Amino acid sequence: MTTNILERWFVYYPMKEMDADPSRIGLAYQDVYALAEDGVRIHGWFVPRPGARLTFLIFHGNAGNISHRLGWIQILRELDAHVMIIDYRGYGRSQGRPFEKGLYRDARAAYQWWARERAADHSRLVLIGESLGGAVAIDLAASVPVDGIVVQSTFTTAWDMAKKMMPVGLLQPLTGVRFDSEAKIRKIGCPKFFIHGNQDEIVPFRLGRKLYEAAAPPKEFYEVPGAGHNDLLWIAGPEYAARLGHFVGGITGIR
Repeated sequence: MTTNILERWFVYYPMKEMDADPSRIGLAYQDVYALAEDGVRIHGWFVPRPGARLTFLIFHGNAGNISHRLGWIQILRELDAHVMIIDYRGYGRSQGRPFEKGLYRDARAAYQWWARERAADHSRLVLIGESLGGAVAIDLAASVPVDGIVVQSTFTTAWDMAKKMMPVGLLQPLTGVRFDSEAKIRKIGCPKFFIHGNQDEIVPFRLGRKLYEAAAPPKEFYEVPGAGHNDLLWIAGPEYAARLGHFVGGITGIR
């Protein structure tokens, strides 16, 4: 059994069927198609906000697809921001099958689309990644210029997560899967905002805190009391948007 097959079994839970699109919640949007460097066609959405000076580029977690993130899109757009979100290869309408380096390629393809199609409007670009998507956002921010990064419910390394989730005997075949965000975060100089629920049952709070501690300033940590992994937005409530709005206000100069 190859490492890639094991990786797909243990790490990714994609859904191909799209449940809805932004028009369901009254938002205009543009379908985005970007070509990764290995020829895989990636699909996403660009949801504009008239007059916005900021774009959030979302990298979601390891399950479902972009159609399951409409509430999150709406929250971010209300912060006077354009919102762009992509599905990784194998998710939603994106081609291919997921694997670690493939996800990084998908992120670079999304960034290149934004740089080609939207950078001319001089909006700031802030990456935002949840869980596994935080690792994807960190990899991208370590290699291209961005104005800020938000890391939500994210772990340090795949090895740290494997030690928590699987019996020791199953670890060795997966050692090729790294997602080494702890090393990469040290290379990122832009403002960084870390968000983690202190009752996270999937990605331990201590790993989110350890990742924050590995990062160089400027940085901020937002602990959400009582929040788990999948209910963070619900538990945080309006404070989530307020804290995030304050962070990006420091980037745009509007608070």
